[in-house]
Amino acid sequence: MKNVDYIIVGDGYAGLFFAHQLIKNGKSFVIYSEGRKSASQVSAGIINPVVLKKFTTFWKAQEQIDFLKITLDEIKSYTDKNYLIKAPIHRIFHDENEQKLWLKKSENEDLSDFLDKNFDRLEGVKNEFKTGKVNQSARLDVSGFFEGLFSYFKKNELIEEEKFDYAKLDAQNSSYKDYQFKNVVFCEGMGVKENPYFSDIAVNPNKGHHIKVKLSVSLPENITVKKKHFLFPTDNGTYFYGGTYDREQLHHHIDDSAVEQLVNGLSEIYPYDFEVKEVNFGFRPTVKDRRPIIGRHEEYKNLYVFNGLGARGILNGCYFSHSLYRFIEENIPLHEEVSLNRFQ
Repeated sequence: MKNVDYIIVGDGYAGLFFAHQLIKNGKSFVIYSEGRKSASQVSAGIINPVVLKKFTTFWKAQEQIDFLKITLDEIKSYTDKNYLIKAPIHRIFHDENEQKLWLKKSENEDLSDFLDKNFDRLEGVKNEFKTGKVNQSARLDVSGFFEGLFSYFKKNELIEEEKFDYAKLDAQNSSYKDYQFKNVVFCEGMGVKENPYFSDIAVNPNKGHHIKVKLSVSLPENITVKKKHFLFPTDNGTYFYGGTYDREQLHHHIDDSAVEQLVNGLSEIYPYDFEVKEVNFGFRPTVKDRRPIIGRHEEYKNLYVFNGLGARGILNGCYFSHSLYRFIEENIPLHEEVSLNRFQ
């Protein structure tokens, strides 16, 4: 039998940021990865403290941004790379009223550090009413982040590349196959619906598509453009454009209407020719109150769930992995707003 402090099930942002907490605190673990791309791995990697439809912010936005920067520096100590891309979001205004609303909101204490009062005109995209820059916004190098961490896990024999088999979990005796563990943390996204211990948690799938496109005229480097969706350069000469939100069409293949929506959205802001090179989609685990779901199983006190990160997987995954770690190891209570028990 191999002894580990933790088994982590799932390899998206929740699983990887929780694994980082364990690395940082010298805990032993193994992470189970099915080897297929999770919703996290096809995500845009946007780090954004502002809700760009209404120009509002959200709970703990500044704390989450600050904590992410510290965490990415810590991860660099063992992957040799910081995966933060300093490419602020420029929100294209629809009209003068949006400009006025932005300026009015920028006076609010909770938004003054995020909404830049100086407007910019961008080259290469239609922005008749200019753009507002979101200060402290950025992107994560998504493919680099996952490659870097997986490579570290493989090198240190911390990963099992197979589907976790619930039937072989003996929670009573803290054993799974040839592992003896102290705790199991399930970070499975929508996969949780197959988990007999936590299948009833209140997460709902939200399907998101994005396209990778070849643009005939390049855009300025180091910015992320946003109107209906996000547009930014990727590392292989294409551009990412997306993503959509769909709670209805939940089949596991590409939805043509979502692709059409993206092509039309890009055509609205990009006046030149472009070619769609690739289409991807994933299922975000969302919660009706837009807060993660974190907690301990009622009967088996060595089983935990970390889910419901929604469209803010990076910020939520990073910040609340620390809360979950302190809850398990130091018995520090979770915020009521994210506790599994809040729906009971």
